[in-house]
Amino acid sequence: MVPLNDENPIRITPIVTYILIIINVLVFFYELSLTPPQLEKFFQLYAVVPNQLSASFDGVSVDQSVPEPFTLISSQFLHAGIMHVGFNLLFLWIFGNNIEQELGHIKFLIFYILCGALAVLTQWFFSPQSSIPSLGASGAIAGVMGAYILKFPQAKILTLIPLGFFFYTIRVPAIFFLGFWFVQQAFNGLISLGVPANVGMQQGGVAYWAHAGGFVFGAILGPLLGLFSRPSPGRYNEYWQ
Repeated sequence: MVPLNDENPIRITPIVTYILIIINVLVFFYELSLTPPQLEKFFQLYAVVPNQLSASFDGVSVDQSVPEPFTLISSQFLHAGIMHVGFNLLFLWIFGNNIEQELGHIKFLIFYILCGALAVLTQWFFSPQSSIPSLGASGAIAGVMGAYILKFPQAKILTLIPLGFFFYTIRVPAIFFLGFWFVQQAFNGLISLGVPANVGMQQGGVAYWAHAGGFVFGAILGPLLGLFSRPSPGRYNEYWQ
């Protein structure tokens, strides 16, 4: 991300964004060190498995050493592949540092974790008996994007558009770029009802409802945590993606 016009010299270093990126990378490297059976066991233990979460909510023991509700947090730091972790962390870097600037370190961390947990619960609501592990930072990052579209609706995002063998770039206002992304996730969630949709090791699907839910909760929680507590005129007018 390259801010092209910044009238406000007051900045804070996005320490939490950096730390979140580092933790995700380290966990992913650990995943790469595991054999397929070990990785499957690791995901079963630390990712959200909807039917096990449902059982825990009903007071039924699922015979796991890690309490199932804890996976609402731990699952946010797991990824199913290099593209999965790569795109998630790219979006976290593009949008997360700006929201951390607005909320401050502690509130941003609370905001991020809550968005991730609520996003997973949204996906769980639509498939409570699924046995496919649900994992990834996508829901939390969708929450960041939901807050971003409220705070910086006119920020320009330089977007790469593939046209055959050629690529073109256009600057798209955040309200259109992120708004289209949200509508796409909600639509995909609707047409995938009844079909396993969580990101899992075997299926490799996409948890569309987690994305849409995270986006909505981000738009709700951001203002509640002080997203608009201080004005930021002219800040972050243009960004590269």
